[in-house]
Amino acid sequence: GFSDWFSAPAISGSNGSGEKRRILLVDDSSFFRNLMTPLLSVAGYDVTTVDGGDAALKIRENGSKFDVIVSDIEMPDMSGFDFARKVKEEGAWQDVPLVALSSRASESDFEKGREVGFSDYVSKFDRDALLETLSQTIG
Repeated sequence: GFSDWFSAPAISGSNGSGEKRRILLVDDSSFFRNLMTPLLSVAGYDVTTVDGGDAALKIRENGSKFDVIVSDIEMPDMSGFDFARKVKEEGAWQDVPLVALSSRASESDFEKGREVGFSDYVSKFDRDALLETLSQTIG
């Protein structure tokens, strides 16, 4: 149920040196960003959120660095697919793993996600799968 979102997750985001892993969460839904930020923080991650690809690319220009980028696919101005293409084609984040979040998760969506450079594709409402994926992606 809904309360599960806030129970303590078993997977810790910090590595051995106590450095927190930095996550960039790109999602146009403030509801979803507000839901995910405490969850990921409790799991030991240092979370930065932005409301879309344009905002994310701006902070790339400022020199911000992340261990993983989690991006929604369905966003109004720049889709997650377009954002991933821009990240992978140039700039400082080319080697940063990208995880796609989507409420739609068909095989063709997975395929397209892989083509544009996402290393993993997670259903938007599967909290455990997201934490597991993050742990494997940057573990």
